[in-house]
Amino acid sequence: MTDRANLGWGALFVLGLAFPLMAGNDYHLTVMSTAYIYAIATIGLNLITGYTGQFNLAHSGFMAVGAYTVGILTVDHQVPFWVAFALSGVVTAVLGVAVGAVSLRLKGHYFSIFTLCVGYIMFLVIEKWEGLTHGAVGIIGIPAPTPIGPLSFDTPRALYYLVFFFLVVGVWAMRRIVNSLLGRSFVAIRNSDALAEALGIRLMRAKLLAFVLSVFYAGLAGGLYAGFVRFLGPGVAGVEHTFDMTMYMLVGGLGTLLGPLLGAIALPWLTQYLQFLQEYRFLVFGPILILLVIFVPHGIVGSWQGWRARKASLAAQPAAGRAGDARRPVASGVQGHA
Repeated sequence: MTDRANLGWGALFVLGLAFPLMAGNDYHLTVMSTAYIYAIATIGLNLITGYTGQFNLAHSGFMAVGAYTVGILTVDHQVPFWVAFALSGVVTAVLGVAVGAVSLRLKGHYFSIFTLCVGYIMFLVIEKWEGLTHGAVGIIGIPAPTPIGPLSFDTPRALYYLVFFFLVVGVWAMRRIVNSLLGRSFVAIRNSDALAEALGIRLMRAKLLAFVLSVFYAGLAGGLYAGFVRFLGPGVAGVEHTFDMTMYMLVGGLGTLLGPLLGAIALPWLTQYLQFLQEYRFLVFGPILILLVIFVPHGIVGSWQGWRARKASLAAQPAAGRAGDARRPVASGVQGHA
């Protein structure tokens, strides 16, 4: 990454650290912490959708699996929170292997429709299996994250910094993934299955790995969500949450690292200021999303990166022309004496 990019990430990190000092009250900390949790899940969805080109509509279902793993283990079986949290990612990843092994044999819209059905099945299981998930009543009294040494998480500010820590780790790990050879293989698959296969990439294995990594992020985000809100209901598995995360990606910039992060942080604040339109959320945001897809198809960050690339290209053209003029021999005088 360039020095300018590192400076930008550093500035965002400092803003995140300083936010509690700027927040007006604990409610603002709660809103931002929730946005960070969904940002972690959105970063995962962006890996399989933005970088690999597979639109997974069951993502909120996998997030719910992670959340319910923590809820069931801590409330019904008295498992320590951090053990349950670690298992939330593992359980979700194992389920992701099973779902991905079947769904990734399909392509395009068929994959999306299949995962939409899987997500709805997850919702029904959570709602109807009362013996395991407590059904429509939900799970109440989930313990907050237990202290780690001298660090306790019994205040909104402490919980904010805990969630912020996991967001930073998640972004750092995702940056390493997308900038690696593995990440380039994901992009090759997104561009063309045939081309990726011609390059020697094992399609099914690479797609499955991207899918599992994606839902692993969703599972950990769900585990954090359970410890943060301390109550779970079937609604956490609703497909509308996947559509929200999709909107975060599209607005911020699909297939970029920064775009989904900014979208997931900024848009929840917009919905907070437009709470009077909550019942008409899709009626309001639907047309906005359509306009963005038409006029800003690469999102805010993607469009900005494209503008910078075009600017650099235009700046390089005159320089190349001047260099060519300097190398061209001046032959007019010689020709005059010939």
